[in-house]
Amino acid sequence: MGDLIVVAGPPGVGKSTVAELVADQLEVSALVRGDDFFAFLRQGAISPWLPESHVQNDAVTQAAAAATGRLARHCDVVYDGVIGPWFLATFLEQSGLEELSYAVLLPPLEECHRRVAARTGHGFTDRDATEHMWHEFDDAGIDARYLLRDVAPARDIAQAVIDRARSGSLRYPPRGSGPANGPAHRSR
Repeated sequence: MGDLIVVAGPPGVGKSTVAELVADQLEVSALVRGDDFFAFLRQGAISPWLPESHVQNDAVTQAAAAATGRLARHCDVVYDGVIGPWFLATFLEQSGLEELSYAVLLPPLEECHRRVAARTGHGFTDRDATEHMWHEFDDAGIDARYLLRDVAPARDIAQAVIDRARSGSLRYPPRGSGPANGPAHRSR
């Protein structure tokens, strides 16, 4: 049985880069990109940051969690995605696992805007949606143990994620906290 490390946050925080570096440092690992599950949607897909996308996002989150949890029965898995704390309990439940490690990357908004604007070959470049999702994470009351607000080289952030996951400080739910519960609904 492997561990599951969820590297989360809004667009432009460096999730994909950090998640890849984390997965590459684990002995036997898989990297699951949450955006790939949203790419399965075709006709009638709703932009996942819009309030009316909640039912769609819940279905995609459950599918991603089920696949991710299945992989974690074989090896360590790093999940790269916009899993806000409002979907964390659902993600854990659908994974079939008892716990996971949860790291939320949340550098300053200006840094996220800069990174999203500089993207090439990436399908998402929406400045307003970036800002909306950044505020959702920032306003969600995320426990400080899960937050990494640094603007540091990706390798340093990846190492911090690994170190904190190994120490247990990213564990969700925290030991002795009872059932996993997340904050109220947000769009994604």
